[in-house]
Amino acid sequence: MLTELKVTNFAIIDEVDVLFRPGFNVLSGETGSGKSVLLKSLALLMGEKSVSDTIKSGAAHATVEGSFDISRRSDIKLRLIEAGISDATKVNDVEDLLIVRRMISSDGKNRVYVNGRLSTLQQLREIVSPLIELTGHPQGVITPSANASAPAPLIEMTGQHDNRNLHSKSFHLESLDHASSTLSLRRQYYELYKSRAQLLTELARAKEKARTSSERLDFLTFQRDEINAVDFRDDEEKLLETLQTQKDSKRLLEFIASAEAALYSEDDSALVRLHRVLQGGVQFSNSELKKNLESLAQAKNYIEDAVYQLREYGQNLAQDPASLEDLENRVSQIKKLQKKYGGSTVSVLSSLARIEAEISQIETLDDSIEKLEKAVSAQTLELKQLAAELHLKRRKGAVAFAREVNRELADLNMKGLTFSVRIDELAELVVTGSSDVEFQIRNSKDDEPRPLAKFASGGELSRILLALKCVVGQMNDREHAERPQTYIFDEVDAGVSGMTAEKVGRKLSEISEGQQVICVTHLPQVAAFADTHFVIDKSTSTKAGVHMTVTELAKADRVNEIARMLSGEKVTRSSIANAQDLLRLSSLQ
Repeated sequence: MLTELKVTNFAIIDEVDVLFRPGFNVLSGETGSGKSVLLKSLALLMGEKSVSDTIKSGAAHATVEGSFDISRRSDIKLRLIEAGISDATKVNDVEDLLIVRRMISSDGKNRVYVNGRLSTLQQLREIVSPLIELTGHPQGVITPSANASAPAPLIEMTGQHDNRNLHSKSFHLESLDHASSTLSLRRQYYELYKSRAQLLTELARAKEKARTSSERLDFLTFQRDEINAVDFRDDEEKLLETLQTQKDSKRLLEFIASAEAALYSEDDSALVRLHRVLQGGVQFSNSELKKNLESLAQAKNYIEDAVYQLREYGQNLAQDPASLEDLENRVSQIKKLQKKYGGSTVSVLSSLARIEAEISQIETLDDSIEKLEKAVSAQTLELKQLAAELHLKRRKGAVAFAREVNRELADLNMKGLTFSVRIDELAELVVTGSSDVEFQIRNSKDDEPRPLAKFASGGELSRILLALKCVVGQMNDREHAERPQTYIFDEVDAGVSGMTAEKVGRKLSEISEGQQVICVTHLPQVAAFADTHFVIDKSTSTKAGVHMTVTELAKADRVNEIARMLSGEKVTRSSIANAQDLLRLSSLQ
């Protein structure tokens, strides 16, 4: 429950600090006093987007801060843990206080803080308001919670603008789902619907790919064969060396022949000369000379080995079958492929792997399409079963829902009006199932039910909306008995007066039992039922400009305020007496 609201430099607000209490809180004040401004600040705590033009003129930034008692909201505590905002690992260890602070800067650098930690707007919404709100989403999209089958918000706001939602069929469907306890099943259906949508997208892509695959396969096959025609397993440097060797083969053979002649075969070769020297030294027995001659003998052996190796290299060079032209063509192909596929042998091989993988995919595309079609068929069958189950539960729930709404409407002095729910089964599956839901009314037993959106007056819409809130809240309470909420009503009593206004006040008081209701009203009959009454006043001065205050009224001041609401600007003895009677009678209810 909202315990405190602090607002600074927001619109016409300099600074206000309001201490709200459990039960029924009423905000009253003259037209234009700033009640809507205060509600806009409350909407920021629910995750509404902020705009810089709401900052009070002359200020650098505006701040809205709300404190909430979450001692009975273990689900909210769990969300704080999951979001990493609370350091506690167990729900019972999380503090009972939640503080939300929004800072709006004129430079556009807005900030959201949850329990002192910088957060995102989405995080705030998931913590404070992770719900299927009665706001009539165009496509009925659900925001699921991991913690509950049907998450209850911490704050829920209802205003005059919500009457427009009564014209929306998606609002009707969501109201029915709230009241019929079908949210868990609807979420299950929605997740499967999303999964099938993804499969359908994959299937469409696969079929489109198959349509153009023949031409693509020819192109890929050409690329693969083009690369495979060149053997990239050989080392490129070795290949280039071989090519250069082939180019130099004639000169190499000439060099080898001349080297062999100089070292071995000529009459005056190096070996012949060494042999003569060694033969001449044999006649001497000098030991020092023998050592030197031994070195020359080793040199002779080395030369003989070198000549043998030169001969063998020359023979191999002369017998190499690779022609110079073939080598040049191959090197040219390698460089061409490198240029085409990335600049290196590694990039060419990487491209080859990608090409072969895509060829494999195309060649198995028919199998993939068949598997996808089977998966889509299976999920479609499961979806139809879920949709049928969901539709049946909605039909059953619609009967109880209409009965409860009519009971509330009768209590709101609308006994001649009958509320009903028309629910038809759609031929096609949609994101919310197969149900087409529309609220209808009739003003007498002789009338045919007609669409509520077209035939209900403004006053009727306000009371119907209040009745729906009551019924949905009561039916949710069966599932969320330990999850009190803060309900904010912005002049939901518009268009009613007299005895009906009194019934509206009583109904709001009933909703506030064990919870919290904050209601902006112009009706004294509604204000009289409040547990806590605040008055909003706006004053104008030449120095400070417009200044707004929010004051909690004591018992005597409440009499005066309700008397003002009864009689207008001039409070009379009669209006004071009437105000006292209203307060006394409301306390007896």
